[in-house]
Amino acid sequence: MNRKCIGIDIGGTTVKIGVFTAEGELLHKWEVPTRKEEGGKNILPDVAQSIKEKLKAFGIPAEEVLGAGMGVPGPVMPDGSVEVCVNLGWKNKNPQEELSRLLGGMPVFSGNDANVAALGEMWQGGGKGYRDIVMVTLGTGVGGGVIIDEKILAGRHGLAGEIGHIHVRSEEKEYCNCGGRGCLEQVASATGIAREARRAMEAKKVPTAMEKFGSRISAKNVLDCAKEGDQLALEVMDTVGHYLGLALSQIALTVDPEVFVIGGGVSRAGQFLIDVIQKHYDDFVTISANKPGLTLATLGNDAGIYGAARLALS
Repeated sequence: MNRKCIGIDIGGTTVKIGVFTAEGELLHKWEVPTRKEEGGKNILPDVAQSIKEKLKAFGIPAEEVLGAGMGVPGPVMPDGSVEVCVNLGWKNKNPQEELSRLLGGMPVFSGNDANVAALGEMWQGGGKGYRDIVMVTLGTGVGGGVIIDEKILAGRHGLAGEIGHIHVRSEEKEYCNCGGRGCLEQVASATGIAREARRAMEAKKVPTAMEKFGSRISAKNVLDCAKEGDQLALEVMDTVGHYLGLALSQIALTVDPEVFVIGGGVSRAGQFLIDVIQKHYDDFVTISANKPGLTLATLGNDAGIYGAARLALS
């Protein structure tokens, strides 16, 4: 029998769905809109209906499907329940049980979306070949996931992998979205990098290629200017690298994964970004030369469906 599994990545705008072989080959992928009205009650029925229709259209019998995995944007308890998913409207719900029922009893497994994406990168992405990885996602915010012995480490309270809210900067006066101050997310996210650039231009008043972007400067603009050798942009990225290196060193000396996988939109800067982080990371981890390496994620927006599918094989 040609065994298959299904990966589902539930986002605030669309739900991404993929059908995979048990060996990790993506056969088909598609999206359905995320209907968040009325407390998101239509999301899972829409997903189930779409899966049934697609399996029929692809000629895949139900007995070939081992199960489905699902990435959910919020903390997921061991039984698959969620207390709240703000971006979906869900409260006190067990989406894992509900989707299994809607799919006629198909086994369904679920996890936090960032953790699930990390699992995907371990399975078929930048972390392939490793059993223990920590993924750091640098996007609008900073997220992450911890994979130990090829399994998601969610923690007793679902907080494992909340890398963006590690406190790194005591002098920070502004508040993070989490209610704290000095979080990694405030300096190393795409939003944070742009904010650092605006602060630097305001404080230093020196000629810089970043000036032409003004207050609308983006993280990509900063990185592009830094790659071209702009001194102030390089200083901004050095600050970002300092705090990322600090946070990763703390994780390395606590979890000691085989490798850190850096993903998210900011990671499109490629090896330049890795080099910026590496310099500071090496300064903070001096106890041993044998320590976790740094590498780039490779699955992009598909990491979630890959990881969700891998959940179904657990």
